[in-house]
Amino acid sequence: MEIVYVYVKKRSEFGKHCNFSDRQAELNIDIPPNPELATQFVERNPVDTGVQCSASMSEHEANTERFEMETRGVNHVEGGWPKDVNPLELEQTIRFRKKVEKDENYINAIMQLGSIMEHCIKQNNAIDIYQEYFDDEEEVEVTEEAPSAKTINVFRDPQDIKRAATHVSWHPDGNRKLAVAYSCLNFQRAPAGMSHESYIWELENPNRPEIVLKPPSPLVTLEYNPKDSHVLLGGCYNGQIACWDTRKGSLVAELSTIEFSHRDPVYGTIWLQSKTGTECFSASTDGQVMWWDIRKISEPTEVVVMDITRKELLENALGAISLEFESTLPTKFMVGTEQGIVVSCNRKAKTSAEKIVCTFSGHHGPIYALQRNPFYPKNFLTVGDWTARIWSEDSRESSIMWTKYHMAYLTDGAWSPVRPAVFFTTKMDGTLDIWDFVFKQCDPALSLKVCDEALFCLRVQDTGCLIACGSQLGTTTLLEVSSGLSTLQRNERNIASSMFERETRREKILEARHREMRLKEKGRAEGKDDDQRADELAVDLQDLVAKAEEEFFSVVFQELKKKETEAMEKKSKL
Repeated sequence: MEIVYVYVKKRSEFGKHCNFSDRQAELNIDIPPNPELATQFVERNPVDTGVQCSASMSEHEANTERFEMETRGVNHVEGGWPKDVNPLELEQTIRFRKKVEKDENYINAIMQLGSIMEHCIKQNNAIDIYQEYFDDEEEVEVTEEAPSAKTINVFRDPQDIKRAATHVSWHPDGNRKLAVAYSCLNFQRAPAGMSHESYIWELENPNRPEIVLKPPSPLVTLEYNPKDSHVLLGGCYNGQIACWDTRKGSLVAELSTIEFSHRDPVYGTIWLQSKTGTECFSASTDGQVMWWDIRKISEPTEVVVMDITRKELLENALGAISLEFESTLPTKFMVGTEQGIVVSCNRKAKTSAEKIVCTFSGHHGPIYALQRNPFYPKNFLTVGDWTARIWSEDSRESSIMWTKYHMAYLTDGAWSPVRPAVFFTTKMDGTLDIWDFVFKQCDPALSLKVCDEALFCLRVQDTGCLIACGSQLGTTTLLEVSSGLSTLQRNERNIASSMFERETRREKILEARHREMRLKEKGRAEGKDDDQRADELAVDLQDLVAKAEEEFFSVVFQELKKKETEAMEKKSKL
């Protein structure tokens, strides 16, 4: 061990002092002039010299002495009493109070303090110093900076055999952790020896996961319980539902039985708003949506078949890919299907057929993302095929707004939790698009190339500042967006509301117009059919008359020929 002593004194205050004294001057060297060097002198004419007009600056570094801080607490029991008075003895304290009250200085001090206190009380009654004058005003920050985003951290799959990051979930308390589900979604192409583990990452430590989750089958979805941050819900590739309690370790705490679970991978899981905080439901491409209570998760409490023909036949059911449940609308939930149809359902309906209320169709492929607008729940976002679409519950035939068709397939999307007109989408080419419909509707406000491989999942932090994107090789990238994209702008709520309402009215007018056109075409088609039938009947009548006449004349001619032959035979006999 090296022993080091650090001096914090001035140099003049320690060590041996220097001793200066006066003495005669000394000549150390003498160089005489050399005439030969003068002949070698070359005169420069003209002479160019650079002069810097600005002041010369220098930079110095100084290591100042560290200021050490210390926190101390004081426990005040009883004070203000002389040493000879015991504050626990009531008689001694009363005797001392009477003695002090008789003192003239005490009375004068009380009189002076009383007038000051009275003045303060009157001020306090007149003015509320804690009153918020602008509490009702919306938070407004106008930012003119260009939208931007930067990468903060990257969490890589520690396994040698890389798997896709299929789902991401933020920790509900403070968003300090990130739960990531890893699996291979290529049917029957999972490499041999692939790990089933998923991880919970600490945002400040990307080198090693904080907790390892060990499911019986690779996890496709993973969700934190919003009421209990220690509990996580996972949907497995084999169709089972698993539940973890991080206080109990990495192993599964509750697991559904395989007989009562889904038959296909569980692509969607959501926690329900309930008193116990233990209810959830799941969706799978087997066409079933199941309700669960994690306290008795062995079998589902209820099953809904996604058969839009309302015959409750599993072979006719639509495969469920995504789920949406809004706590402000506790009786409704929505399901995005493989066939590009959004099914709106009612939880409180008596029969399974009645639970399917209506459908919204507009996508050409599976709907990978489905989410209601956090500010206007009647409007919801869907992401599928090559577009993202915004819908209104009042317009069922078509979406009210949509993005352009991209060259790459869209894989996920989400609304911004702080700005009503901003949403995010991910694509197969590794690009993250940030859309701001107030600013621009034809193109994204910001398009960012996150990685070279495909992005599979996306989740936005509650504050709207951080975005987590999961890729095909298991890399989860944490991005921070600029303040302009994560701060509510002036009048943005009113602008977004009027924009959604305007587009909804426009779609309703177009739907009514299309309905009228269809009715007219139907009427015209029916009129054409009647005319055609009449013409056909007229043609048929003429043909029948002609055939009848032909048959009649043929019979007459036959009879005449018969009579002629008979007459000829009689003449020949005579």
